[in-house]
Amino acid sequence: MADSREAIFRSAEMSLVQLYVASEISRDVVFLLGELGTIQFRDLNKDINIFQRSFVKEIRKLDNLDRQLRYLQRTIERHHSVELVETPRGLYRSPINHPTSSDIEALVAEVELGEQRIQGLDTNFEKFKLKLSNLMENRDVLRSCMDFFENTNVYDIERNNDVPNGSLNDLNTSLDENEGLLVLQESIEEGLGPIALNGDDDDDPDHLGHHGHGLSNGHANGVGGASGTGNAGLGMLSSMNLIAGSINRDKYILLEQILWRTLRGNLFITHMPLENPYINVKTKEEEFKDTFIIFTHGENLIRKCKRIIESLDGSTFNVESNQQIFNEELNSLKIRIDDIQEVIRNTENALNVELSAIASKLEDWKITTTKEKAIYATLNKFNYDQTRRCLIAEGWVPKVDLPIVKNALRDVTERSGTSVSSVINELQTNRTAPTFHRTNKFTAAFQAIVDAYGVATYQEVNPGLATVITFPFMFAIMFGDIGHGLIVTLAASSLIIFENKIALMKRDEIFDMAYSGRYIILLMGLFSMYTGFLYNDIFSRTMTLFKSGWEWPKSFSAGETVEATQVGVYPFGLDYNWHGTENNLLFSNSYKMKLSILMGFSHMTYSLMFSLVNYRFFKSRIDIIGNFIPGVLFMQSIFGYLSLTIVYKWCVNWISIGKQPPGLLNMLINMFLSPGTIDVPLYPGQKGIQVLLVLIALVCVPWLLLYKPLMLRYQNNKSVALGYQDLSHERSEQRLSNVNEENLDDEFFVIQDFAEDEAAEPFNFGDVMIHQVIHTIEFCLNCVSHTASYLRLWALSLAHNQLSSVLWSMTIANSFGMTGNFGVFMTVVLFGMWFVLTVCILVIMEGTSAMLHSLRLHWVEAMSKFFEGEGYPYEPFSFKNILENEVMEL
Repeated sequence: MADSREAIFRSAEMSLVQLYVASEISRDVVFLLGELGTIQFRDLNKDINIFQRSFVKEIRKLDNLDRQLRYLQRTIERHHSVELVETPRGLYRSPINHPTSSDIEALVAEVELGEQRIQGLDTNFEKFKLKLSNLMENRDVLRSCMDFFENTNVYDIERNNDVPNGSLNDLNTSLDENEGLLVLQESIEEGLGPIALNGDDDDDPDHLGHHGHGLSNGHANGVGGASGTGNAGLGMLSSMNLIAGSINRDKYILLEQILWRTLRGNLFITHMPLENPYINVKTKEEEFKDTFIIFTHGENLIRKCKRIIESLDGSTFNVESNQQIFNEELNSLKIRIDDIQEVIRNTENALNVELSAIASKLEDWKITTTKEKAIYATLNKFNYDQTRRCLIAEGWVPKVDLPIVKNALRDVTERSGTSVSSVINELQTNRTAPTFHRTNKFTAAFQAIVDAYGVATYQEVNPGLATVITFPFMFAIMFGDIGHGLIVTLAASSLIIFENKIALMKRDEIFDMAYSGRYIILLMGLFSMYTGFLYNDIFSRTMTLFKSGWEWPKSFSAGETVEATQVGVYPFGLDYNWHGTENNLLFSNSYKMKLSILMGFSHMTYSLMFSLVNYRFFKSRIDIIGNFIPGVLFMQSIFGYLSLTIVYKWCVNWISIGKQPPGLLNMLINMFLSPGTIDVPLYPGQKGIQVLLVLIALVCVPWLLLYKPLMLRYQNNKSVALGYQDLSHERSEQRLSNVNEENLDDEFFVIQDFAEDEAAEPFNFGDVMIHQVIHTIEFCLNCVSHTASYLRLWALSLAHNQLSSVLWSMTIANSFGMTGNFGVFMTVVLFGMWFVLTVCILVIMEGTSAMLHSLRLHWVEAMSKFFEGEGYPYEPFSFKNILENEVMEL
């Protein structure tokens, strides 16, 4: 096979090469091969643990460098004042010269120093921010407590709690059993009364918001802070201990509940919201808090309260009731806050200067680090020859690219000035080569459709080439509408026109899928417009482009059933006069159903012909005689005959000859159930032809089942008689001995490499027979099921047409009879509704459904006729692919 830069019909011819590279230039060689992206290296150290390979230290150093770069990037992203300079997607440009080892060491040292400086500044910055938040929180809590003490009126407390005598000391002897409040009886000698919570009206005894005997915890009322009031209750509270602090707003209710049950109601608590958010010490995130004030008595209860507050991540602050001490504390906090704010500003400025300097170089550092890691990971796949002091590598290269690799190695050797040159040998091997189809931006998406199902076996016919036409055309048969196809075409055209700009954007998964398949979408839209012309359908309406082939009677009465008279033939597609007739659905159903059978038969037949191309290429005469010929005869004798009868039935003018056309489905069924029985003849001599076709189909089944296994068994016995182990051993020996004569005069030294791990399995007649039985059953049954599967072309086309018609009649069609301003308004509204629903339902949803059905017809019905799909993809060592994958992961 002649070498060619194109490899779309069949995968490119690959060569297994062996490289001998001097140790001192190994990095430069691998770097250049990564820039070329033409060789897929084999791992020659599969049996060696990854931590025991030669370049583990270098990779660990680069991993640490990568970790430092990620830390720097996260820090830059966290500080929004610094903009990260990123290379646009798809525009990675490799440097001309590869950085030397000293350059990498300098980079490591620079990043290490940068990390230390950024880490120190960032740590101090966060520490000062946290300290500032704590001081501001302390200040705001003090202000809230001051407001509470200044605005509280003890008589409001008494009125809100329905205390009859207005004295707090009178509350020390009551226990409300109806509402389930536990009141702690204190000693009368101490002059303390019971103190309880109060809130919502609720009959739940476990709820903390019951009205009863006790103090209210309303936001605007509490304990009076003015001294000398002479009130007994106020004097009692002034003798109690005070705890003030802040807690997360969502946890305040929980704090109330726990304190109530722990202190058995022997407390007074209130809270006030704080306006500003504060940093949580544990989570380092901002949260909104409430100030709380708790009055209770006894050091033991105070300690319990503090432990509960700490367990809920709350904070407590020292609060004094003396106004002078309040003011002194607030002034002290203000001075400390101003000082820390100044330190934070200076630290942030210094941090931004450092981050800005790093941000401008971070992307280049990341690219260099990624490449270096890939280089050493590749070098770990090489063997080290101690006697020759060189590295030995093996890899797959497209045969047409071998001269490029050789010239690149020569250039590296010349630039390095070393006396040891790199050697490249081509190996003659029985290993299975990777599959490589050379695509461009147009064919890449179609190839991806095939590869999603399975990678083609090396050198077999690639279904991707035919898919370029058949996939959008099958879609268009189900989606045929000029208007809908135009919308799809315009959307795809916009993606193609602005493809260079979109390529630089960061795209989500759905949009990236649409962008990658923009040329598929374009062809789907164009083919849909073509089939729309065939169906004479534009948004469920017809077009009168040509003169109709039918003529209606000139005079008829209202309600009378009339029939059109044929006066000619419509030049292209369906006649528009069929639209709106009573038998329109019957006609279009019959037409599209038969058309789908013809399309399915054609699609499967040409797919089956690809198997012949494969058998001839691999010189498999047994498969041609044992699989292809009986398969073609079986399929053509049944479904080829059905397709011919469909076309024949269309060509006969049954009205002129005065005969009723026969049903083809019953004819096909009776052809096998009652051979020779013809109820309604379709053509002369039909009986004999059908009997002959049935006999051919019956003979093909044992032919397909037995020929190949028996012939392989005969050849295997013959190989054993010649001294080989079996047939597989003979074929392997012949393949290795048939060295390509073109390589004998080449500069490459050709040696043989027999892969023990990939040696062919020994011949086993039982396995071959079972495989052939499965193939025979699948082929015969699939001929029936796959042909019926193509009826989806008819079903989805009908559904799309009817749904479009219903949407038209239920939306915009209702506005055509309206007049005046209201008519104009309704026309605009209903048009917008119709257009949005058309795009969302008929274009996007129906289009996706038709695309998936077309995909299934290619994967299952067509590709099963010839496609093995047992290959593995060609994944060369390429910096471009590695960097693009890094961007996709981000």
